[in-house]
Amino acid sequence: MYDFVDKYWPMSVGDGKATRKKKPRILAITTDCCTGCAGSPACIEYCPIEACMFWVPDEDHPPFGRIEVDPYLCIGCQKCISKGPDGAFLDGCPWDAIEMVPTEDWSVTRPPLVN
Repeated sequence: MYDFVDKYWPMSVGDGKATRKKKPRILAITTDCCTGCAGSPACIEYCPIEACMFWVPDEDHPPFGRIEVDPYLCIGCQKCISKGPDGAFLDGCPWDAIEMVPTEDWSVTRPPLVN
C-alpha cells in the first residue's frame, strides 16, 4: 500500500543532471523540527532532484507548513542537510530538521524502494 501525498510549491526543481540510478544507501527524512522556514525553505534550492522536496501545508494552522522529502525520489546526496564533517556548517537546512537514515531502516515499515 502506497501513501500518496499532494505536493505543493515551493518544491525542488532539480538541476537536470542528477538522476536516481540505483537504490540509495541513505535517505533524507524531515524531522518534526521542520518549520518550513515560513514558506521560504532553505533546503529545497540545494536538492538536485525535481519534486523530491516539497511543501506540505498545515491544515490546522494555515499558512504554516513543513517540507517533506519523497523517499522514492531521494538519491541520498546530503545536499539538503547542514551537517558537515567535524561540526562544520554547510548549506542546506539551517535548523538541522533533516536527518539521513539508512535505507534499510526506512524500508522496514514501508513498501520497498526500487533500484
